[in-house]
Amino acid sequence: MPVQNDKTGDRSLLQYLKSYCKTELHLINRIDRPVSGLVLLTKNSKAHENLIHQQSSGTFLKSYIALVEKGEIPDQGILQNFLQKDGRQKKSHINSEQQGNLCELEYKVIHQLDRYLILEVLIRSGKFHQIRAQLAYAGVPVKADVKYGAKRGNPDRSIGLHAWKYQFKHPSSGEAMLFEAQLPTNDLWPIVQQKIIDHV
Repeated sequence: MPVQNDKTGDRSLLQYLKSYCKTELHLINRIDRPVSGLVLLTKNSKAHENLIHQQSSGTFLKSYIALVEKGEIPDQGILQNFLQKDGRQKKSHINSEQQGNLCELEYKVIHQLDRYLILEVLIRSGKFHQIRAQLAYAGVPVKADVKYGAKRGNPDRSIGLHAWKYQFKHPSSGEAMLFEAQLPTNDLWPIVQQKIIDHV
């Protein structure tokens, strides 16, 4: 299901929630169709503007869990790349000539499985397919993300990427807020969940 209306005409999450809440809603973030996890909305434009500003200023923290194919990367690090969106192919490309948007993500390896690594990924803003493109360029494509070089897909077309935790300040009170989304229960996610618990 798309988060918002797109060219497919499929009913979106935003449409469902507007119908359920019977009020106008404003999207703070979007996740790709094959990605699971948190989507944040506000009920008024003032809160929306505040949270968008927090994102642009880098004080809005987004933590993802990524299940990626094994590759030769350090146990933790920072990836910085220039990213360009290709509207025709509906994907993003890393530009080695330093053209496009400079994107940064932090990651750390939580655990190693036989064929995959479990990463926690932190970003402060987020461009189109940023995590998927940057991890693939680093040689560790997200599990089942065939668009970015994964060896095989999942039957349900999901990929191993989950929008896990969001941290920001409440737009009215300034109180520190933390939201966390439970991991899915399909594929290898129950194993990932247990490894995260063991890691804490």
